[in-house]
Amino acid sequence: MHFDSLPDWLAWQESLHPLTIDLGLERVATVFAALNPNYAKPPTITVAGTNGKGSCIATLEAIYLAQGYHVGSYTSPHILKYNERIKIDGVPVSDELICAAFAKIEAARGNISLSYFEFSTLAALEIFTHSKVNVQLLEVGLGGRLDAVNIIDPDIAIISSIGIDHVDWLGKTREAIGWEKAGIFRTATPAVIGDLDPPNSLLQSAVNKNTPAYYIGKDFGYKKKLSGWHWFSGNASLDLPNPVLKGEHQYRNAAAVIFAVTTLAKRLPISEKAIQQGLRNVELSGRFQLINTEIPTLLDVGHNPEAVKTLLEYLITTFPEKRIHAVFSMMKDKDIASVLEIMNPVVYDWFFAPLANPRVATEAMMQKIFSQSSVAHVSFGFTDFAEAYQAAKSQAQQGDLLLVFGSFLLVSDCVINLKQSELTT
Repeated sequence: MHFDSLPDWLAWQESLHPLTIDLGLERVATVFAALNPNYAKPPTITVAGTNGKGSCIATLEAIYLAQGYHVGSYTSPHILKYNERIKIDGVPVSDELICAAFAKIEAARGNISLSYFEFSTLAALEIFTHSKVNVQLLEVGLGGRLDAVNIIDPDIAIISSIGIDHVDWLGKTREAIGWEKAGIFRTATPAVIGDLDPPNSLLQSAVNKNTPAYYIGKDFGYKKKLSGWHWFSGNASLDLPNPVLKGEHQYRNAAAVIFAVTTLAKRLPISEKAIQQGLRNVELSGRFQLINTEIPTLLDVGHNPEAVKTLLEYLITTFPEKRIHAVFSMMKDKDIASVLEIMNPVVYDWFFAPLANPRVATEAMMQKIFSQSSVAHVSFGFTDFAEAYQAAKSQAQQGDLLLVFGSFLLVSDCVINLKQSELTT
């Protein structure tokens, strides 16, 4: 099978495999071996975690680019364009490069069925190999142990955080989820843990695999100052500018990243100046992203209780006096009820935005969940995001805040809507 455009390739991939998510390494590893019989792996950092993976990848990317390295980064999902998933030196690769990789994968797979995410992972690895990157940064899509990214042995692993999410695939407890994420550990390969309270399963997995694990609060840490912050590990220490990415959790993410790059410095030398510059240069859409519209709009892709608790903390500390109008939607498999209860104390009113995706909770589902919650002010009946956003905006006054959160798809719709509004004004 061969297609001339990226949209055609992606539409075909979505119909090729019977399951949207199909965890397991055998199929994707077989195709990868066919594509790369003499694979020369560049230095590799793999990042897993419930939240914070994208922030860690973005910070790693910025630091290595500041040092002058040729960097490949793979993340998911995307916000506006599929190409955002695969970047070379911070720039999304072209449709042509992705289509060429897909054609090679299709020729190599034979009768092996691959999922949408497996095609994406193989394409990223193919493009990084072809581009001869100095370092590749790989974000685990889901879990760790059976995620397609785990066909590659990392030179260092990062676990950003462990929370409850994707329970149908990873388990219902932090212990079960920690064990799945520890699947990226390798014998004698450093693992950096940015979770302040890692589950015992994670610690035990490191022991069982003879993985040297390093923990925030034990092997490295940070201290905020009046201006900037101080990172330390043993006798090593750095005085650094505050992370560009907002929220207390970004200090933890950055601290884990800095420990990783300093640990890998024998293979990839890094200067204090590059670390400082990288922290100033980090860019990441959809994470506490403030858009200066007529009524300021805050975007956040947080979609599980742990992420939303972090969002709540940020709102309380950063916008304590503002009346908040939330435009909201979530995937049907998420813990929607818990998210509502966490956010309800700071949200003045809610506007449900329907999204055109079968995985998203329907209006009927949302009405039932809201009716069983303590939320008092919620509006339904909108045909799309634009209508819900406009309704929220019409209720807002100067000094208020519009909050768009709950899903990558929702944030994507918001960004598209705001761009279209700019073009028509």
